[in-house]
Amino acid sequence: MAYSGVVKPNNKIVAGGNPLVQELKIETAANMYPGRLVKKGTNDDDIVVNTAGGNAVGWLGYEQTNPVFMPTDVDTIYIQNDMAAVLNGGHFYVVGRLASGQNVTKGTPLVGAANGELSAATSLVIDSGATPVTSGAANGAIVSGSIPDEGLVVAIAQQSVDASIAAADIVVLSLI
Repeated sequence: MAYSGVVKPNNKIVAGGNPLVQELKIETAANMYPGRLVKKGTNDDDIVVNTAGGNAVGWLGYEQTNPVFMPTDVDTIYIQNDMAAVLNGGHFYVVGRLASGQNVTKGTPLVGAANGELSAATSLVIDSGATPVTSGAANGAIVSGSIPDEGLVVAIAQQSVDASIAAADIVVLSLI
């Protein structure tokens, strides 16, 4: 079925597509709302809310979670030790949370922010200075590593959302 437009589903997180689903344990309940980015906790089967620049493993699901552990609605937090669905695999539409202070348009690349939320990815900037760089060997590497400071781009905005004053829901295309 083709995706015909951005529509936030009622009391669901997945707006289209078929994510892969893992069942993992909520290690710490802080900010563990459906639709938030999560990362590995202490053990491989534990999850905690993702941080800015963190290594997100997926999105905290809702409708895929066993009803025994499913919160009342998508705006209710999970409880510590709940077994929750974690969605990943990319190529699906999910309702994420845009961090307060952000204002994005459809098509904006998004990275993980604090509390499992999202923020607009910014362009890579290499500072310039008065000292000429003659070689990496003489001056050290200017850019090293493969992961940018803000972390990997995890999603692309599928709607324009102004969260300048308060965090807001946003439908995104998952890249993870």
